[in-house]
Amino acid sequence: MHSWTDTLRFAFQPVVNLRTGGVAALEILARPESGDILAEARRDPELDGRLVVSALRAAVRKETMLPLHINVFAATLADLGGLTPLRDAVREAGRMPWEVTLDVVPPFAHVPQQALLEAVAALRGQGFRISADGIGDGDVPLRLLTDLAPDLLKLDASLLARPAAVRAMRTLCEQLGALLSVEGVETELQCAAAMSAGAQLAQGELFAPPARIPMADVYVPPRSPAHGAVPRSDPSVREFVRPAALLPVTASAGQVRALLTCSPDVSGVLLVDQAGVPVRSVHRSRFLLTMSGRYGHALYADRPAVKLGDPPRTVGVDATAWEVLDVVAVGGRDRTSDDVAVVDHYGRCVGVVRLADLVRALAETRVEEAAGLNPLTRLPGSDAITGEVDRRIADGRGFALSWLDIDHFKQVNDSAGFAAGDELIRSVGRALQQAVTGHARVGHIGGDDFLVLADEEGLQPLVAAVLEAPWSAGGRPVTLSLATVVCPPGSVSDHRQAAACLAPLKKAAKSLSGASWVLGRAGLPGLEVRRGSGATPAQAGYAAAEPLG
Repeated sequence: MHSWTDTLRFAFQPVVNLRTGGVAALEILARPESGDILAEARRDPELDGRLVVSALRAAVRKETMLPLHINVFAATLADLGGLTPLRDAVREAGRMPWEVTLDVVPPFAHVPQQALLEAVAALRGQGFRISADGIGDGDVPLRLLTDLAPDLLKLDASLLARPAAVRAMRTLCEQLGALLSVEGVETELQCAAAMSAGAQLAQGELFAPPARIPMADVYVPPRSPAHGAVPRSDPSVREFVRPAALLPVTASAGQVRALLTCSPDVSGVLLVDQAGVPVRSVHRSRFLLTMSGRYGHALYADRPAVKLGDPPRTVGVDATAWEVLDVVAVGGRDRTSDDVAVVDHYGRCVGVVRLADLVRALAETRVEEAAGLNPLTRLPGSDAITGEVDRRIADGRGFALSWLDIDHFKQVNDSAGFAAGDELIRSVGRALQQAVTGHARVGHIGGDDFLVLADEEGLQPLVAAVLEAPWSAGGRPVTLSLATVVCPPGSVSDHRQAAACLAPLKKAAKSLSGASWVLGRAGLPGLEVRRGSGATPAQAGYAAAEPLG
């Protein structure tokens, strides 16, 4: 009697990193030659659990070092309370649990949610990574999705036709610390839409179809400036993570050499302990140079590879790309090309980052930002500030948005000349930058107008720098006006509403004599005149009893 395994085959489809263009992982797909074993597995958790183990073993037979994505029905996890056979199979294969991502697939209807959450927590505690699959084409409840707190969300490509929904999922991912992937990408237009929406990963026929042999080369359309990824002030290291080549810390130099020889794309090997914590980093070029030297193979082949490694450079999975560059900058110049290991909260390696990927992406970001810089002050324009305002609102963070300008600036230009006026604007811009370095954003929105985005506690250094300093142009004293609206979490819905709250405060500040500062709070009536004298806000046409916004 034939077993169901006799007619079951598996195909492998690459999961592509849209930032680097490289293959980030392989999803393993069951391909039965007859019957509908997947429909049976949906009804039979024990069968589905055996399918998961079979998928892992199929990947092991292909000798791929890439991380693996394996599908499992949500009901299977809830019913079995975890996948003990999978944990044993991973150990037997010599792989690490965190190299395996479990794609939890629909249906979710009638699945005991508490049992599912407990099973996911147990698997995550063992080191497995969790993906929520079928978003947009399945029935996963939004509340359950947030409770699962997956490491990865996989959207169906059909959702790309609804950009608002994709942006909402991107915001949710940022809240959860998860990556966003799009499945079923078939056209370059869909790929561009995925990039524009800020997805970091994707898979589909466009890049590579499922195949019996894992594919290392994929097609990724060139990035179009019109469809760049959602700009972020501090790109996350998660966007650049590549699969790591891992060997146990007990590996010999000969084993490392064999791995590097068979894998020309591997730039280095990390030697890890039993928990998956990097202990030593072996750089490809330096290692092979030592091994190829006179008597090198005879001297080192059977010796522990740790003797030829260096202390690993590591960053946390929550680090930014700029923090990775800080790590690279520390140490000798001979190690600037070393991979940087990315570790989770337990210190276990989840991948590596290559310096070239970071430099390329950050350079693109800087080019995009430069296009929006004001040519006079080299400060970003309003788009950069309003975009950051919207991100803070989406993150549920409070902020203080300030507008500042130079009083009677036309008279400054008329009396002192435009060159003196330009120098005054540059000086104010420099003072603002120096006052808020590291904890606020400054934008020059045209003419003598500036925007500053900061936390409320960061306002005092700003005031001291621009309102308490003496300003002059062509020997004539000059004063500045500052208006601030403090927006607690939930008080405004977007940057437009914040700007609407700021407008009457600006009018009130301009009505005062001398250096002035007016502060209001979104959603609350009234304002505070913290500096300045002369006309009252009511005389300026401001209704003090009317709530801002």
